[in-house]
Amino acid sequence: MAATSGSVCLQRCVVSPAGRHSASLIFLHGSGDSGQGLKKWIKQVLNQDLTFQHIKVIYPTAPPRPYTPLKGRLSNVWFDRFKISNDCPEHLESIDVMCQVLTDLIDDEIKSGIKKNRILVGGFSMGGCMAMHLAYRSHQDVAGVFVLSSFLSKTSAVYQALQKSDGVLPELFQCHGTADELVLHSWGWDETRHILPYLEQNF
Repeated sequence: MAATSGSVCLQRCVVSPAGRHSASLIFLHGSGDSGQGLKKWIKQVLNQDLTFQHIKVIYPTAPPRPYTPLKGRLSNVWFDRFKISNDCPEHLESIDVMCQVLTDLIDDEIKSGIKKNRILVGGFSMGGCMAMHLAYRSHQDVAGVFVLSSFLSKTSAVYQALQKSDGVLPELFQCHGTADELVLHSWGWDETRHILPYLEQNF
């Protein structure tokens, strides 16, 4: 049974800014991970926490749900997938539910005094895909989007939302490793080719 926004309160791992809080960064983990796990991994890479003078970094954890690629076993994933491929339909029901849940997180930051155009959203792998759905389908007025080693379906609802947009879109930072054996580099490149024409119109 699908969860509703009102029934889900995401666990959050937070790194507070060193100075006055005037912006927020929401960083979404990949499938099977957690906010705490992502924070720990980044600390290992950087040899320190990802910290800023004025930006609060928020690492939420996806609630456990049955995940089809794991034969229905529970996993901390932002949404379900029919399979790990860019050549199959999106599981929009679970994506849309999580967009609502993450909207609550954005709203919490706004209530604390942070303007929406001072909120960045992004993620690694599945988290990057989730961030694009969140920003380009529901919150086109956030500050920006970052996507690391991620991919969208070839018929993604994100592309459809971009086609309908007639306003300024959040800037996108996207990168993808050529040695990634799970999320192929070509999938990320396909995604870039689909999105870039819409973003170029804003510059």
